[in-house]
Amino acid sequence: MSENPDSPAAPTAGNPVTPGSQASFGTYRRQPVSFVRRGTRLQGRRQAAWDQHADAFVVDVPRHVADTSVHPDYVFDAAAEFGREAPLVVEIGSGLGEAVVAAAEANPERDFLAVEVYRPGLANTLLRIAQRGLTNVRVAQANAPEVLGSMLPAGSVAELWVFFPDPWHKAKHHKRRMVKDSFAELAARALAPGGLWRLATDWSSYAQQMRDVVAASPDFRNAHDGERSGPASPLTAAWASGVDCEATGESDEVGGWAPRFEGRVLTSFENKALTAGRVIFDLTAERI
Repeated sequence: MSENPDSPAAPTAGNPVTPGSQASFGTYRRQPVSFVRRGTRLQGRRQAAWDQHADAFVVDVPRHVADTSVHPDYVFDAAAEFGREAPLVVEIGSGLGEAVVAAAEANPERDFLAVEVYRPGLANTLLRIAQRGLTNVRVAQANAPEVLGSMLPAGSVAELWVFFPDPWHKAKHHKRRMVKDSFAELAARALAPGGLWRLATDWSSYAQQMRDVVAASPDFRNAHDGERSGPASPLTAAWASGVDCEATGESDEVGGWAPRFEGRVLTSFENKALTAGRVIFDLTAERI
């Protein structure tokens, strides 16, 4: 998510994350990074949460070449981790854990894996898990493409969530965006047939890119193809508002936008976006 966990200056336990030292695409250094260097140290309640709850809820991911890399031989065993067979929901870029923890509490019959590279965000997630006494959430400090490309068994995921990834709004940085054709291939690998890939962003240009990626993929179909076009389209509303873009047309006649996902709670980040007058875009792609 676009949420940035704050970064206090106290020492942290364990291996620090050094996100600037490798690509967000793990060992695939040829790919441009999709995150920037941020602080990773913990203090106070976050450090205490990590010390008390990491053993129970943080997946012990074997590393390869960097602190958030995933060893290519490692495969996540959800049944062993959760002690049961249940549909698995994976959130990429879980931020402070607001969405995934609320969903886990509301859906005890499902298991949830929160994937995030920044330890402060994961520590916040541990706090929320412990406060609610949940047992159906695990967190993984790992690069998303490696998680989808090798760590998760093929076809093992019921739903994949990517909510408010970094928009990299400058045109020269669009190549750093996470959601692109190569990422769709990884998402397709991880999802079971009929599984859902849910996306959300508050940047109109990224929303269009996401829609185009889904449309171009032979592995997905837009679950709301043609819906919410014209005056009902959030893109038409964004063009009219001029909040984040110059209009490239008067009306979006393509559509394809999903209604707001009811399973996504209103996070602090999304609330700030709405308060600023930004338009929220939702997409739902079904694995063919």
